[in-house]
Amino acid sequence: MIATPPPVDKRPALQRFLSNLRGAPRALRDTALRGGKPNTDRTRSTFVFGNVFLHLHPVRTHRWSLRWATTLGLGIASLASFLLTLITGVLLMFYYKPHVEVAYDSIKDIAFVVPTGNLIRNIHRWAANVMVVTVILHMARAFYTAAYRAPREFNWLIGMGLLVVTLGLSFTGYLLPWDQLAYWAITIGANIAQSPREITDALGVTESFDPGGLQKLLLLGSDQVGEEALIRFYLLHVMILPLVLLGLLSVHFWRIRKDGGLVRPKDADARLGPVRAADYPVFTEAPRKTYQLAAVVRGTSGAVGRAPENTVPSMPHLFYAELAVTMLTIAVCVALAMWSDAPLKELANPQVPENPAKAPWYFLGLQELVAYSAFMGGVGIPAIVLLGLGLIPYLDRETEGTGEWFGGRAGKRIVLQALFVGFGAALVIEYFAIRYGWLREWFPNIAQLWITFVNPGTVLTLIYAAYSMWLVKRHDSTRAGALGLFTCFLCGFVFLTVIGTHFRGPNWDFYWSPADWPGH
Repeated sequence: MIATPPPVDKRPALQRFLSNLRGAPRALRDTALRGGKPNTDRTRSTFVFGNVFLHLHPVRTHRWSLRWATTLGLGIASLASFLLTLITGVLLMFYYKPHVEVAYDSIKDIAFVVPTGNLIRNIHRWAANVMVVTVILHMARAFYTAAYRAPREFNWLIGMGLLVVTLGLSFTGYLLPWDQLAYWAITIGANIAQSPREITDALGVTESFDPGGLQKLLLLGSDQVGEEALIRFYLLHVMILPLVLLGLLSVHFWRIRKDGGLVRPKDADARLGPVRAADYPVFTEAPRKTYQLAAVVRGTSGAVGRAPENTVPSMPHLFYAELAVTMLTIAVCVALAMWSDAPLKELANPQVPENPAKAPWYFLGLQELVAYSAFMGGVGIPAIVLLGLGLIPYLDRETEGTGEWFGGRAGKRIVLQALFVGFGAALVIEYFAIRYGWLREWFPNIAQLWITFVNPGTVLTLIYAAYSMWLVKRHDSTRAGALGLFTCFLCGFVFLTVIGTHFRGPNWDFYWSPADWPGH
C-alpha cells in the first residue's frame, strides 16, 4: 500500500510561522504524550510503557496490591524520603564546605545566615531518619508477608543491600557538621571497625595480620578522625553511596515487575470479590494488532498463569496512591523539621571527649553490645544477623501463607509469642548484666577471648537461635522458626536501642533519667 502524502500548506510563510507558534504548546504536549491523553486503557498503557521513569511500573496493577493493608505504603515512603533527602542535600551543597577549618562555620551559616537554610537542613535530617525507619519497616513487611519466596529470592537480597546502603548514607552524613556530636560518634564507629584487633591481639598476631587496622584505615584514610576522614565521608555521602542506591533501586523495582508484581495470596481474587461497576473493565478497545507465538523458551516468570482479570490500569490508580503516600511523607518530614531542629554542638575538639559519646540512634543497639565486646557487638553479631537474613529465602521453601500477613492465624500466634520471648530475654539479660556485671567484673584476670565470645550479646543470640529451632521442631515448619527468629531480633534491636538512647549516661553507666547524671 502506498502512503498518502500529507496535504501541502499553501499559506504564506509568515502566516504558517504564526500558526505553528500558536500551536506549539499543543504540539509539545503531543510529542511528550505520543499515545494521546491517558483516558483509555490503551493510552494509559502507552503512557506507562513509553515513559523512561514510569516504565518500571506494570501497565496494570492488581487490586490486591492497591489495598492499604497490603504494603502500608512503606516502599513508596522510603523512596519519597530518599528523594527528599537528595533534593535538600543538593541545596545544602551550595553552602557546605568539606574542609576541617570551615566545615563547622559553613553549617552555622546554613543554620543562621542562609534564608530558610535551617529549615532545609532540618528537613534533610528528618527525611534521612524517616528513610531509615521506613526501610526497616518495609523489610519487616516483606518478611511477614513472605515476599522473599520464589521467584523473589534475589530481590530480597537486593533489599538487604538497600538497607545497608541506607544506613551507610546516614552514617557518612553524620560527620559532616564537624561538631562534638559528629566527631565522637564517628570515633566510636572507627573503633568498631578496628574491633577485630580484639581477636588478633588476644592471639598475638596483630603485627602480621591486622584486618581491624585495615578497616579503620579504609574508613578514615588515617589513624584518626581528621581532614582525610571528612573528605572521604563527604565523597561517600554525596556521590558514591547515592549512585549505588540508585542502581540497587532500579534493579529492585525492575525485579518487582518481572517477578509478577507484589506478592499476594493464591486466593486473592476470591477475597476481593467481583469487580465493582466503578472499576475499569479489563479490555475497553478493540485490538489494532495481532501477535503470534515467536518462540517457546525454558523457564517461567512470575507473571505466568496470571490473567489480567481483577487488575486496573496503573495510570491513574497506582500513581494516585503513590502520590498520596509521597505527599504524606513530605508533610511528615516538614512537620518534624518545624518541630525539632537538627542538633549542632560545639566545634569538634579531639582533646575534649564527649561523655557519653553516642553513635547515631540506629547504631545505639550495637553500641550497647559493643560495651561488652567490641568485636562481637560491632562485627560478629551483625554479620550473623545479615547472613541469617540472606539465607531465609533459601531455607524457607514452603508455600502456605505466601502474601498473607504472618501466614495466617497460626503465624500471628507465633509472632505474639516471639514478641514476649524477644523482649523478655533481652530484659532479663540486660537486667542481670547491669545489676551484677559480667565476666570481667567477676574475674579481672580472665582471658580476652572469653569476654569476646561469652557476653550478653552472644548469650542473647544463642537464646534466640535456640527458640527458633524449638519452633521449627514444634510446628514442623521452617517458616515458624524464621518468624520467631526475625521477631526476636527485631525486639532485641528495639529494646537495646531504647536502653542506649535513654538510659545510658556518662561512662556508659545505667541511669533512669539524665537528671540522675553526676554533676561536673
